[in-house]
Amino acid sequence: MKTLIASTFLAIISIATVPAARAGEIWRAAGFEQPESALFDAANRRIVVSNIVGNPGDADGNGYLSLLSLDGKIITRHWTDGMDAPKGMAIAGGKLYVADITKIRVVDLASGKLVSTIDVPGAVFLNDMTQDSAGKVYVTDMLADAIYRIDGGRPELFVKDPLLASPNGVFADGGRLIVASWGKGIKADFSTAEPGGLLSVDLAGKKITPLPGAQNFADLDGVIAIGDIIYATAYMTGTLYRYQTGDAPEAVAHFKPGSADIGTDGNSTIYVPLMNEGAVAALKID
Repeated sequence: MKTLIASTFLAIISIATVPAARAGEIWRAAGFEQPESALFDAANRRIVVSNIVGNPGDADGNGYLSLLSLDGKIITRHWTDGMDAPKGMAIAGGKLYVADITKIRVVDLASGKLVSTIDVPGAVFLNDMTQDSAGKVYVTDMLADAIYRIDGGRPELFVKDPLLASPNGVFADGGRLIVASWGKGIKADFSTAEPGGLLSVDLAGKKITPLPGAQNFADLDGVIAIGDIIYATAYMTGTLYRYQTGDAPEAVAHFKPGSADIGTDGNSTIYVPLMNEGAVAALKID
C-alpha cells in the first residue's frame, strides 16, 4: 500500500506540466504542505485546508489543518495538529470531520481542538467527505470501492460496489451523492486501465447510476455542485471539468498536475488545492 502511494508521486513529478490557469483566477495562496482539500466554512467565513506533509498513506503524525481567509490570506498555518495524512473534510453539528487514512478525526470548529478519533473498521484509504441535510457524514474509500456513513459518531458501511470504480470525490446534492471516480484497475503509478467518471448514489435506495455523457473520461479527484452544474478535478492532468446533465464534460481550467479535493462557497467561487505546488487557488465561475 505505502509503496503504491509513494510511487504515485514519483510518477506525477515526471508528468509534463502545463501553464497554470489564469482566466477566472481571483487569488492564489502559497505556503502549504501538500494541501489536499479546501473546505468552505460558511458559519465562520473562512476556508479550512488539510495538509498531508509526506506520504499520503503513512501514519506519521505530520499532518495538520490550516485556516485561510476568503481573500487568500493565511489566518493560522497550524490550526489543528496531531494528524497523519488529512484529506477530505465535512462540517456537521458544529464539528469538522476529517478523513485520515483509516480514521475520521473530529475537530471542534470554534477552537480547532482535536476532540476525538473515529476508527473505521475495514477502511483502506479514506479520501473525500461530505455531509447531507440531515447531518450525516459520508466518506469515500478510494482503494476499497466503498463509501462509509458516519451517523452520531458511529461509522457504517453505506455502499460497496465495483461500479464505484475507486471513488474519490463525493458531494451531497439533495437526495443523492455525486461521486467522482478515479477509474478501474489502478496501477502502481495511479494511472488506470479504464478512466473514471461521474456517478450518482441515491441516499434512500443506494442505487448507483452513471451520469450520462460523463463516463470514462478522466481519473477524477474532487467534485462539487453549484446549482445544476457539477465541477470535478482530474489530479493527474490538473484539469477542472464542468458538467451538466446530458452534455459532455468540458475543461474550464488547467493547472499543473495535483489539483485535488475542491471546495465551493455554493455561489460562484471554487477553491482548488494544488497539492504539488503547496498552494490553493480561488476561481470565479461565470
